[in-house]
Amino acid sequence: MSGEKKNGKKKKAANGNGGEKTWKLERVRNFGIMAHIDAGKTTTTERILYYTGRIHRMGEVHDGAASTDWMEQEKERGITITSASITAVWEDTVYKKPHRLTLIDTPGHVDFTAEVERSLRVLDGAVALFCAVGGVEPQSETVWRQADKYGVPRIAYINKMDRVGADFYRAVDMMKERLGANPVPLQIPMGHGELFNGLIDLIKMKAVWYSEETQGLKWEEGDVPKDLMEQAQEYREKMLESISDYDDHLMELFLDGEDIPEEELRLALRKATLDNSIVPVLCGSSYKNKGVQRLLDSIIYYLPSPKDVGVVEGLNPRNNKPEHRLQIDEEPFSSLAFKIVTDPFVGRLTYLRVYSGVLNQGQMMLNVRTGKKERAGRILEMFANKREDRKAVTAGAIVALVGLKNTRTGDTLADPQHPILLESVTFPKPVITRVVEPQTKADEELLFDSLNKLAEEDPTFIVEYDEDTGQTQISGMGELHLEILVDRLTREFQVQGNVGNPQVAYREGVAKASKGEGKFIRQSGGRGQYGHVKITLEPMKRGSGFVFEDKIIGGSIPREFISAVKFGIKDALGSGVLGGYPVDDVKVVLVDGSYHDVDSSEMAFRIAGSMAFKDAAKNAEPYLAEPIMSLEIITPEEYIGDVMNNLNGRRASIGGIGQKAEAQVIAADAALAEMFGYATELRSMTQGRALFTMEFSHYHRVPASVQEQVLKRIRGY
Repeated sequence: MSGEKKNGKKKKAANGNGGEKTWKLERVRNFGIMAHIDAGKTTTTERILYYTGRIHRMGEVHDGAASTDWMEQEKERGITITSASITAVWEDTVYKKPHRLTLIDTPGHVDFTAEVERSLRVLDGAVALFCAVGGVEPQSETVWRQADKYGVPRIAYINKMDRVGADFYRAVDMMKERLGANPVPLQIPMGHGELFNGLIDLIKMKAVWYSEETQGLKWEEGDVPKDLMEQAQEYREKMLESISDYDDHLMELFLDGEDIPEEELRLALRKATLDNSIVPVLCGSSYKNKGVQRLLDSIIYYLPSPKDVGVVEGLNPRNNKPEHRLQIDEEPFSSLAFKIVTDPFVGRLTYLRVYSGVLNQGQMMLNVRTGKKERAGRILEMFANKREDRKAVTAGAIVALVGLKNTRTGDTLADPQHPILLESVTFPKPVITRVVEPQTKADEELLFDSLNKLAEEDPTFIVEYDEDTGQTQISGMGELHLEILVDRLTREFQVQGNVGNPQVAYREGVAKASKGEGKFIRQSGGRGQYGHVKITLEPMKRGSGFVFEDKIIGGSIPREFISAVKFGIKDALGSGVLGGYPVDDVKVVLVDGSYHDVDSSEMAFRIAGSMAFKDAAKNAEPYLAEPIMSLEIITPEEYIGDVMNNLNGRRASIGGIGQKAEAQVIAADAALAEMFGYATELRSMTQGRALFTMEFSHYHRVPASVQEQVLKRIRGY
């Protein structure tokens, strides 16, 4: 028996995607592809586009020709930097029902984690890609945790089965051990590495061989080879056992040893996947065009539609009470802006996920955060950096709008008559800072405008102007992150800037409790200013943030001035007493103060609050805290001694050493300040054969000797 997606059908599907067709919600899938760097996300996306008829020739990442890697920097480096949104149509190979798929290909590099975070916030499901050789790698764990945070159901696709050292079963075991997942293989491979020639479908109990001459467009289904039958039956039993836990009727059939209809199996699998109880596991080799069509089928069968996700929760901004919307066209319009992009042709693009209702071209929307109205000018359905105009879009759509001026990432846009505030997107704080200056005075304004446009696009990129030094500082998630953004300044905005050496984004904390007092008195003829505040300051556990407590008794400070004191203390948190770095993880208790009937004002108490905090901080043993990075280094065994010695010289603490294929894996924690230039040094030490990944872990107190050096450098002596 053979299967084939004919080119004619593919073209028809592509055209069907284009017009103003209205899709039933159960026929819509919004999903992302997430993984560790170099697991094959973009290659898999390219195959999906080819088989759904969106492109008619597959581009390769190593040739710089992948459709979703359209930025010059992505083509040059062979990595994904920005998440690309693409809409296509797929008719599944069993039931022959067309579905609209909106796919977001996310970056794998940890420096671009914000792209994954914001994508997962608005997607209904995800495909977690794993390399069959590497298995579960560090960034795989990070994106898995992000998906857990948003409760996103996912299926796993173990890619690169054609690679030497590929091990499907080891990758499945790693999912259990490292991710705490419940992986259930729906397929097992026929062979590994160069001998990988197809897969066994455990639902149909059929072997599947792909035709390399047709780039995987044709495949053959047949009986399971005799030498693999025992293994296939074992894994089918395991699959049935796992699924029957979630379906009573299926459990009866399984225990009675009766045949289970395919459709019933898929329905039970779907239910368990949507509950996040199991993770269906598939396998293939996207580069060799094997297994992608069955991945597409599984996206339709097991990942949720907007209808499955059901209601979206939010707050009514008029009374701050919980409110919800059903994800259907008949409800009032609500949407979340999850991404801003500066497009060279159409200007500022705002990416929206429409949760409920219908959005028509020209319609007025309310930005619930600002309380201002915005007009939906052009509505665009995106194909990476290409676009198609739409007159209207319905619930479940992911589109881009042109012309929104005051909307930021995480804003809710809703029907002005029925506002709802949806949960925003949270992003990690930047850990690395550089100074950037224009090469000429004429470039100064253009530089600042361009930096602000980049900061609008990327919430983990912060631009600040230091009035004391007159310098512009840019902060981001890592060296590569800032390097790419500075490169974009030159290429996209034609601004030449001089960039300083990387600086660590330190934080400040306090080691002990103390008291502080702030008194602001100003007499200048007529009405004066008076504010007087007493506080206690206490250290908190790292990661706790800022806690403010009001213990004023007897009205020594009137209620209307309490919030001004809190804002004054927040102002002071932005610049600590040691090196001017932000202060984290402290608790401030407002205990006493005094006021003047005439001269007291909010401004006076705001300043007094700031003064009281600085007074308390000086006596609370302030210290610097530095970002600590989690490292995983994969090195050939002969270089392990050199690598370990180098890490010890960089204040790293070794967490453990393990084996992966024919290499050694070192897990370590190291201070970011010691890791600048590490990539070059590691390449030099290992003749370019070692790899490493690094991601932010936590902040930790700087050793006293290092703190002294840092402060001397800041103070210029």
